[in-house]
Parts: sequence; structure tokens; C-alpha cells
Amino acid sequence: MKQRIITGLLGAALFLAVLAWGGYAYGIFIMLLAIIGLYEYNRMNAMNPIGITAGVGMIGLILLLFPWQEWTDWNPSWETLVWVLLFALFTITVISKNKMQLDSVALLFVGVIYIGNGFHYMLLTRMLDNGLYWTLLLCVCIALTDTGAYFTGRMLGRTKLWPSISPNKTIEGAVGGIVFAIAAAIGFSLYAPDLLSIGHAVKIGIVVGLVGQMGDLIQSAYKRIRNIKDTGSLLPGHGGVLDRFDSWLIVFPFVHLLTLLPI
Repeated sequence: MKQRIITGLLGAALFLAVLAWGGYAYGIFIMLLAIIGLYEYNRMNAMNPIGITAGVGMIGLILLLFPWQEWTDWNPSWETLVWVLLFALFTITVISKNKMQLDSVALLFVGVIYIGNGFHYMLLTRMLDNGLYWTLLLCVCIALTDTGAYFTGRMLGRTKLWPSISPNKTIEGAVGGIVFAIAAAIGFSLYAPDLLSIGHAVKIGIVVGLVGQMGDLIQSAYKRIRNIKDTGSLLPGHGGVLDRFDSWLIVFPFVHLLTLLPI
């Protein structure tokens, strides 16, 4: 527990410092996290994390993640980038004469979309007007969802939420996580009512509380399939990048999909 707390505090301090700095520093930091995340994903799925196929996946990841419209004059559509990635991966199956099979490239394709899209929206959120405020709002709501679910579950948990995937989670804990997320969002509203009304804050809190916990369950589900505890060991006491950012990768795209943040 001591190691987990120390790692958490140091990691949070580093992330907040780079987040406050913003600009290229934050962009590069997010790209590094995404690259490490895809490396973990490939290794977890028994794919060579540094081979040619993985390299194509890394290029696709950067293409999807990169904020083209903000940093360059080129503005490719998301559909175009996804199609190019898909074409490249299909081409590998042909060139390798099916030594790299369709199942493997399909799995890699899913990983690139999951990780690349999630981190892309983390980067895009910071680039919004008042982006620091909106990014902190989502980060704090996610963190308090986890905290609220943990402590509420410990104190009041009786009914298992999804024992076949995550045996320690309870329905009471899940509800507590949502309540904590709503409270966090309302706190941000009270701090800056001109940016966020209380009604809108409640909507964001509910969405983050629900979707964030689903992101956690998604991670738990595929780790259970692969029979592993953590996706990596980069963060002692916390596991890997995908362990730490499981909820973030789902929440950030989802709030944009629902247009809950200003565009």
C-alpha cells in the first residue's frame, strides 16, 4: 500500500505539472503514454510488441492520436486515417502469406482504435478553450468515482455487481462512485459557474460515474480472459498504463460523443 501511495502521488504530480504546462509538452507526454499502452496491449495479447506488424500499429496509433488540425495545415478525417490503418494491416496478411493471420491484425486494429482514440480525446480536451479546467474536471470526477466506489463498497457493499469479471465490486459501491463523481462536478460548477452550470455538472458527473466504471470493467474483463493481474509494471503498485488509464480511455471520448464539453 505504501508503494502504491508513493507511486500515485509522484505520478499525479508529474501529470498535473505537464497538464498545466500544456502545449507540445502535454502532447508529447500523452503520445508516450499511448505508445507504452499499445506496447502493453500487444504483449498482453502474445503479439511481438516490436515487430513489423506492431510497428505499423504504432504508426497508426500516432496518426489517430496526433492533433493534425491544431498543429499542422493538414486535417485528415478520422475515417480516412482508420481506413489507411485497416488497409495497411490487411496488406501485411498478404505480404506475409498469412503468417500474420487475420485474427491477429484484427486484434491489433481494435487495440489501436481503443488506445489511440482515447488518448486523442485526452489531448483534444486540453486544447479546448479553458482546456485545463475541462481536463481537470474529468480527471477529478474519474478519480473520485474510483475513490467513492471503493469506500462505499467497503462500508455498504452487499450486492455483487459483476462477480464473474470483478468479484470485489458491488452495486452499492458503483452507486457511491456515481454520487462522488456528481459531487466533484458540482464543486467545479461552484468554482466557475460561468463555465459550468450545476445542472450540466450533474449530467457530466452521472456520465463519468457510469462510463468510467464500465471502462474499469472492460479492462478487468480482458485481463481475466488473458489470465493476468496487470497489463504492465511501469507504475509500481498500480500496474501499467492501461491499468491506470482504463476509465480515462472510455470517458474522454464519451463526453465528446455526447457533446457535454464545448467544441
